[in-house]
Amino acid sequence: MALDSKKNLIQKIVNVFESGSPEGRYDTLVIYADGANNSHQITYGRSQTTEQGNLRALIDMYVESNGKYAADFVPYLEKIGVESLVDDESFKRLLKEAAQKDKKMCDTQDKFFDKYYWQPAVEFGKRNNFKLPLSMLVIYDSYIHSGSIPMFLRKRFKEFTPSNGGDEKKWISSYVDVRHQWLKYHEKPILRKTIYRTQTFINEMERGNWNLEKLPIDAHGIKVK
Repeated sequence: MALDSKKNLIQKIVNVFESGSPEGRYDTLVIYADGANNSHQITYGRSQTTEQGNLRALIDMYVESNGKYAADFVPYLEKIGVESLVDDESFKRLLKEAAQKDKKMCDTQDKFFDKYYWQPAVEFGKRNNFKLPLSMLVIYDSYIHSGSIPMFLRKRFKEFTPSNGGDEKKWISSYVDVRHQWLKYHEKPILRKTIYRTQTFINEMERGNWNLEKLPIDAHGIKVK
């Protein structure tokens, strides 16, 4: 996939999905009941990593970079992902302040989201011979939103990946369709509300915008170009 020229656009679209801004709001912090057993957890940052997911890895990277607030985060390192911090107002204030007042936190987030989400998504694309920019947008969004391309969704359609002789557009269309239905009827209302993501991809496929050259792209009501 020739992605270098489209990476910024793809990430802008997903940033809109995650924080409402093409540039990404690095200090975004919300509490969702989407953790284990529907528990509440902090989600944080430009593309929203979770307390029960990779937030510890992000803060580890920030501390290692010797950011302005590194020493303040150290006492929390062994707690993140182990005990709930949703009611710890000092910790939440620290997360927001670091993103608002220390560029190192923003730089760390950029490196973190590349390492933990963009690069694995690119590797999935290369491994399976996906080449189109819209395909990469769909794949990257799935890694950001679900952590992967979930096998339980892949099992719901029969199209092979391009590396196995399948048609790229048919595979992506099928994946988006089953993901759209999965989100639309999900037992968790918070996930049902996110079908604007897959609807965006459906809209672009209907426009024939596989190379993401028809700009702007409407991402949840925000025009991205």
